[in-house]
Amino acid sequence: MSDRSCPQATSTTSAFGRALTPEPGASAAWITDEVAPLPKNIYGVTKLAAEALCELFRRQQDLPCIVLRTSRLFPEDGDPAQTRADYLDANAKVNEFLHRRVDIEDVVDAHLLAIDRAPAIGFGRYIVSATSPFRREELTALRRDAPAVVAAHVPEFEAEYRRRGWALFPGIDRVYVNDLARQELGWRPRHDFRFVVERLRAGGDYRSALAQAIGAKS
Repeated sequence: MSDRSCPQATSTTSAFGRALTPEPGASAAWITDEVAPLPKNIYGVTKLAAEALCELFRRQQDLPCIVLRTSRLFPEDGDPAQTRADYLDANAKVNEFLHRRVDIEDVVDAHLLAIDRAPAIGFGRYIVSATSPFRREELTALRRDAPAVVAAHVPEFEAEYRRRGWALFPGIDRVYVNDLARQELGWRPRHDFRFVVERLRAGGDYRSALAQAIGAKS
């Protein structure tokens, strides 16, 4: 982080750790940038430590830095065995655009904006995930019956999912909220669940051209 021409750092929403998993029967978690991380493994601990170092460099060396906590963006299988057994891979990943996935094209845009805005902001942490259609007051219903909540916001998904033999997750346990990144960075992610469904209906791939070109992480 000593290069003043690159004032941004890529972190992960996994840094929130145990805050992402509500107790059985509880409402879905509403994950904003103000939620206190509760790391659950060494991966989360090291990510938070790296973020803290960036903040330290800002205070002691006056080095602007923006930390972007990105949600899932690569196509690797990271789901439990039961999810892989119950859902086609593309089905599961499109479902995740509702609450915990982002297209890499939007991630690139967020990084470019972070570089541009860092001198004015100084230091900040931002969730970078696809814009969710949900409202906070829907969190209880979302955990219990996600398809009903989604149908109220994006009814056009139902016919396309039937055509493909796909299904939504019955319940959603967390929602990443990207409000602060949109407000302070001016970030305008395009690839939300509605956008992806429309692309599928038109016969396209759920991934952007950039995501398809990059493929899996090396």
